Amino acid sequence: MNESTAMKQAVDSFLNHLVVEKGFSRNTLEAYRNDLYQLVDFLGKGSNPSGDWKAVRLDDLTAYFAELREKRGYQDRTMARKVAATKSFFNFLMEESAITEDPTEELASPRVGRSLPKPLSEDEVERLLDEPSKEDTAEARRDWAMLELLYATGIRVTELVSLDMKDVNLDEAFIRCLGKGSRERVVYMYPRAVEALRTYIDKVRPRMGVSKSEQAIFVNRRGGRLTRQWVWAVLKDWATKAEIDPTRITPHVLRHSFATHMLRGGAPLRHVQELLGHASITTTQVYTHLTLEHIQKEYDKAHPRA
Repeated sequence: MNESTAMKQAVDSFLNHLVVEKGFSRNTLEAYRNDLYQLVDFLGKGSNPSGDWKAVRLDDLTAYFAELREKRGYQDRTMARKVAATKSFFNFLMEESAITEDPTEELASPRVGRSLPKPLSEDEVERLLDEPSKEDTAEARRDWAMLELLYATGIRVTELVSLDMKDVNLDEAFIRCLGKGSRERVVYMYPRAVEALRTYIDKVRPRMGVSKSEQAIFVNRRGGRLTRQWVWAVLKDWATKAEIDPTRITPHVLRHSFATHMLRGGAPLRHVQELLGHASITTTQVYTHLTLEHIQKEYDKAHPRA
């Protein structure tokens, strides 16, 4: 395997992450692939002969983006997307412990507006989570526990389906979660999530054909571990029943909503970083823009001269 192929394999792993965890569109994925493969080709011309992402420095990236602007004439919007793709990719490498330093931390980007996550409102979350609790089937009770847990903890969908029975402590109201880079963290649950999870584990899961060897908490009707794709599908079904646009709903949107609502409620940024399992606080800081946007709206509504 040559150096370029190895570097592009890391890019492909990142793109798969964007599909599974964040639901990026095909067009965005293709744009990111082109952007990052273009970076690999540039680095292979001499600035990074080792073909190792660990060897990339800020100077390499600065030279790359200077070439794009000066020799190829890319405009601000395209440059901003390429910088965003690069920052997101290196953040992924950090979270996967593939690199120890992020060379993009000081990388500037053209100011052309920023696309921020769109969280659900608290009312929408309440409607979504209440919907499965209205039904008494085994699948609905399981889904209620699953949705409550996603919003209570902000865990990723991959982390959700990877949970085993040993990872949950209902008496102390927490789960142990193995996140990116094999980093374990403890995340606490509110009482309603504990109630939903206890009902599912004690009364529903044993009726779903689970074998003694199966350790997964969340299982399908044949007793096998749920997949990430299944969680996506069932979440959209419940959104439709709750009269919420299903195109807005992904497991990651619940994660966004958890983080945004925690910060609006007064949780410290560092605390939210730990709960989300972010390796870098810069990843968590995107949510401060959302909370500030909320504060601005409340100010405009409340101030007599606003």
